[in-house]
Amino acid sequence: MVVKIKQLPPLERPYEKLELYGVESLSNEELLAILLKTGFKDISSKELSSMIISKVDSISDLKSLSYEKLISMKGIGKSKACTILASIELARRIEEDKYEIKNRKLTSSEMVYEYYKLKIGDKKQEYFYVVYLDNAKNIIRDKLLFIGTINYSVVHPREVFKEAYMLSASAIICVHNHPSGNIFPSKEDIEITQKLEEVGILLGIKVLDHLIIGSQNYYSFLENRDIERS
Repeated sequence: MVVKIKQLPPLERPYEKLELYGVESLSNEELLAILLKTGFKDISSKELSSMIISKVDSISDLKSLSYEKLISMKGIGKSKACTILASIELARRIEEDKYEIKNRKLTSSEMVYEYYKLKIGDKKQEYFYVVYLDNAKNIIRDKLLFIGTINYSVVHPREVFKEAYMLSASAIICVHNHPSGNIFPSKEDIEITQKLEEVGILLGIKVLDHLIIGSQNYYSFLENRDIERS
């Protein structure tokens, strides 16, 4: 006989447990059960949440589940899949906002990495950002310039430095991710960086660094002395 959520003792029901002891008291399965709201046929929402979590190695891996993967699971329809993905994205944005990079003073390449690993560390495509700074190395803003395979024909200095002039920036930092997880620069990465440096010298805008972001680590052209320190 299958026991439904409402038939469980109050302290085993996610909603009642949250009300009595706070959201921190809930397990991962219970939090997900609240999002799911209902199960299917003879499976409760709590059992369904356990089934979903069993599909990943750790709770953090839920963010890697795609819409297609979720709706392929028994008991997960469009509504439940959208709820799960929206919740994960909201959590990601909240976490990202804690490390808002705008108006902060640049102190290290690691500081830039800590921000962008949340933003693009687990992306399946390459994202190319440029960070624009003033004379005192205060970050004016960052901008996503390109998505897709990064090469010189795509990353054109005109687009990079046009924004620098509009913002009256004195320096820039380039940042992009390698979905493969290999953080070492490719031939194209090196060529792009060298070209941007050359154009930057002519325009009086310093290329301070170029970071390649992975989910767990990064490569800095500055730290590896591929770019001269200012």
